[in-house]
Amino acid sequence: MKNEVFSYSDGVDTFIGYLAWNEEDPEPKPGVLIAPAFGGISGFERAVADDLAELGYVALAVDYYGNGTRVETPEEARALMAGVTADRRVLVRRMAAARDAIGGLSHVDASRIGAMGYCLGGKAVLDLARSGAALRACVSVHGVYDAPNFATQEMQPAVLVLHGWDDPLAPPTALQQLAQELTDHCADWQVLSFGHTGHAFTNPNAKNVSGGMHYSAKATARSWSAILGFFDETLGGNTHA
Repeated sequence: MKNEVFSYSDGVDTFIGYLAWNEEDPEPKPGVLIAPAFGGISGFERAVADDLAELGYVALAVDYYGNGTRVETPEEARALMAGVTADRRVLVRRMAAARDAIGGLSHVDASRIGAMGYCLGGKAVLDLARSGAALRACVSVHGVYDAPNFATQEMQPAVLVLHGWDDPLAPPTALQQLAQELTDHCADWQVLSFGHTGHAFTNPNAKNVSGGMHYSAKATARSWSAILGFFDETLGGNTHA
């Protein structure tokens, strides 16, 4: 398995992501974008990319802030998040650049690309799907569901929403609104909701955080199993049994 720092551009800004793949298998493989939580690419997203590469995917952890920016405090993260969400068309342009970058690699089958994202990254991959981007699969993991400032197009990918029922950033009313949007614009969508589970349930650093932000080992394991099954179904061609 090989991994490397990977630079790409949207024609305006330069981004530094993290690319992982199995170099021993020369056949083109499905590609998966991994959009990080609002802190930017961390060891967590790099580990997810490595895990997916071991399973037969080419995985790219996405830099949607630019220049590989990684913040250290929640205050810094909130400031950067406000910048990329002030105009969601900018966020989706940056996500589309990552999609085009991975799709242009010789060891990626450009017809089999998926995207998954955590927290703000969940919003980012939903926005990419809303833009009509050429994807086969889209997974939002404890994402945020508010509508963007552009019209939702017919969504090409199948969509999987992994949701903590007690998430204060995505209450049941927000999930209902997303479900209606998906019903109107997506031919294949599903929601898996975890009871007694809040926001950031995959983040081990959220073990003692109040306000509905808490880690759940059980929900993390169940969500990962759901993701792998979903990618098996929608992307195909990976090498794990």
